[in-house]
Amino acid sequence: MKNQEFSKQSYLDQFKSRAYKRNILKQSGDGVFDQPEEECGIMGLFSVNDIDTFSLSQFGLFALQHRGQEACGISVLKQGKIVNLKQEGLVLDVFKTIENPEDYMGNAVIGHTRYTTAGDKKRFNFQPFFAKNEYDQIILSIAHNGNLTNAKSLKKTMEAEGVVFRATSDSEIILRLIQKNLDLGLLDAIKTTMDSIQGAYSVVGLTRNKFFAFRDFNGIRPLILGAIDEKTYVAASETCALDAMGAQYVRNILPGEIIYTDDEGNLQSVMTVEKPVNRICSFEYIYFARPDSTLEDINVYEIRERSGAKIWEQAPVEADMVVGVPDSGVPAAIGFAKASGIPFRPVLIKNRYIGRSFIIPTQEMRERVVNLKLNPIVSEMKGKRVVIIDDSIVRGTTSKRLVKILKDAGVKEIHFRSVSPPVVAPCYLGIDTPSKKDLISANMTTEELRDYLNVDSLEFLSTENLIDLLESDKHCFGCFTEKYPVENTDGNQDYVDQ
Repeated sequence: MKNQEFSKQSYLDQFKSRAYKRNILKQSGDGVFDQPEEECGIMGLFSVNDIDTFSLSQFGLFALQHRGQEACGISVLKQGKIVNLKQEGLVLDVFKTIENPEDYMGNAVIGHTRYTTAGDKKRFNFQPFFAKNEYDQIILSIAHNGNLTNAKSLKKTMEAEGVVFRATSDSEIILRLIQKNLDLGLLDAIKTTMDSIQGAYSVVGLTRNKFFAFRDFNGIRPLILGAIDEKTYVAASETCALDAMGAQYVRNILPGEIIYTDDEGNLQSVMTVEKPVNRICSFEYIYFARPDSTLEDINVYEIRERSGAKIWEQAPVEADMVVGVPDSGVPAAIGFAKASGIPFRPVLIKNRYIGRSFIIPTQEMRERVVNLKLNPIVSEMKGKRVVIIDDSIVRGTTSKRLVKILKDAGVKEIHFRSVSPPVVAPCYLGIDTPSKKDLISANMTTEELRDYLNVDSLEFLSTENLIDLLESDKHCFGCFTEKYPVENTDGNQDYVDQ
């Protein structure tokens, strides 16, 4: 398969840490920002020869920083031994703590950028997770993006069998199941694990002589295969990580597929399902993935731009300008402008240099936080009819305060367009969304929400139009339809939100 051509525009500075949003929410007890949060990012690399795993893992994880900003870590295979490093903080901050890069140079590496949704934020939940033998040597390490929906019941059963867990994350269950079955051989250990776990999972891992990766039977979380050369393989959550590492896109790792290296370092593939059906999360295209990534052979930027054109077809309006809410709303705003002929104006300015956390003791000051994040160019917007394009409306609090900012700037009319359907249900397959009681579209009609936001019109992209954009109804649309490809077996939202 030919390498995909990607836009080489620099988006890296658009993906500074979003962790401060969660800190504000938890410290204020108020939904200041209402976008769904990221999942995690994973990458892995294997080479027959020693390679600069220190630098390449740093590049790959930095490209995946938007998927998780709370912690990151790597496990490196060096001369038959696995060494591990994981710390709280952004990728570059963590790598700066490494005094001797040579210690993390070998022939294979896996890495993880963390956003907490399953388990808590204690250090023992940082990834990669690893297992040791009786000689205190690491024999197995994995990094996981997703959520297991039967984690509680599995953990209870395994604890009764004497398995000791050191973390509260569901990712450790995958590690312990593989470890428990390693006597069967790596491939059968992974197959047995996949037969036991349910939910969404993309996993990369190392033993002391092998690299492996596998993906759940529905392919809900993305996982891409690339190559630097014929003996150096890369797996990652998104193609932007391949670009950063100098790897060429090969293909998607298929739902239910296991890839692994044999004793000679050749890459092997085994399918655990005969006819895989890909149900990748539709929100990856709307919000989570970087716009310069390609997932399942669909370019993310192209989908976002086309979504703007699609919602113009669905809900046209007369206006003087189109404004996108930075960052993920901007491509859709450009698409809306191209389709409508209404000029796109980048007059909503995002501050990219806000600190990672605030301590805000009063409601008055909390109300001003949105102004720190987004600020309009008043002279360009005063007296104008404005179409505001955003990727989604989740809690509704950011949208409401953004509307107030624009009203205060003297905007004459505000027409709000969301390029996702109404979010009416939480996700338990790898995305941190609020409970249903906190999802504003689950509790208000569109007309009621229009009045709540105090806008002149409000429209959401229809689910049918989203399906048309993605050219498939096989994606996961659970947060829009309450119909999920995987049953929430445990029935407990608190545990199954990674």
